[in-house]
Amino acid sequence: MAPRTVLVTGVGGYLGGHLAARLAANPAVGRVLGVDTVGPHRAVAGLLGRAEFVRADIRNPLIAKVITSAEVDTVVHASLTANPPGPSRRSAVKEMNVIGAMQLLAACQRAPSVRKLVVKSTAAVYGAGARLPAVLTEDDPPRELSSSGYAKDAVEVEGYVRAFARRRQDVDVTVLRLTNIVGPSIDTVLTRYFALPVVPTVLGYDPRIQLLHSEDALAALELAATGSVPGVFNAGGDGVLLLSQAIRRAGRIPFPVPRGAMPTAGRLLRGSRLVDFSADHVRYLNHGRVLDTTRLRSVFGFTPRWTTRQAFDDYVHGSGLRPIVDASAIERLERAVAGTR
Repeated sequence: MAPRTVLVTGVGGYLGGHLAARLAANPAVGRVLGVDTVGPHRAVAGLLGRAEFVRADIRNPLIAKVITSAEVDTVVHASLTANPPGPSRRSAVKEMNVIGAMQLLAACQRAPSVRKLVVKSTAAVYGAGARLPAVLTEDDPPRELSSSGYAKDAVEVEGYVRAFARRRQDVDVTVLRLTNIVGPSIDTVLTRYFALPVVPTVLGYDPRIQLLHSEDALAALELAATGSVPGVFNAGGDGVLLLSQAIRRAGRIPFPVPRGAMPTAGRLLRGSRLVDFSADHVRYLNHGRVLDTTRLRSVFGFTPRWTTRQAFDDYVHGSGLRPIVDASAIERLERAVAGTR
């Protein structure tokens, strides 16, 4: 049954704002409330339609009043984030991710009207490392996480969600573990990374990466909000790209550096405010991460429209990246080198 009143957190961000707009455009959905400490981006504000923006901080217990007074029956927690980048803001991001989730779940627990909870999580909960399986299923535990960071936040949040599900067994709880999201308009750590003219990589490593188009991420979240399929689901596009292939398709210049020098490269990039090169990100560039999405298709009932390759190409073309080097020239050079061996 379609929700009567939906509350979406994080509408100041890309996914939260666009999701609220999509739900508001769905005639089967009743009232839509978008919550954040900042208003939706001006590019999204015009799309919200009948969605109502509520300026509120989910870290504040007053969020319970919003949920109770509006008799919210469906909550979509879409504000888990790795942004804004930079170590100086790490504590603020952790507080919003972890404390915000705790307060939101406490509010949901006390609200008898809530019947569905959807949580936007991340594939980063699995970690990244040489000991991880080649393809990760929803049953694989977290491994090789950094001691602090976005991935650890997500693991903590999922722990609180599981505890909530045990306490409120009358609520359908759906957790979507999204792979890295790319698209023409979305701004993430990974899209900033591939927009660098010279892309630092770890010498001797060429990891597999799996991507999800931003439109597929929104479609999956909308289906979770309007349907009734509880559980944990991996969400990612079909296929993979090697990091070297992705850099080539973006027309960037790879710059391999020794693994021990990556923290220095990260500090330089963070200092220039170009991209957050965290410990989790370095691990990802070392080993990559690929998810099994069988359960997404067979149980959740969703198949992404874009493959990993198509999603990446749409990001490159849609964001207007101009190639630094001609990919065909690199291919000719590689063929010439291979012919001399």
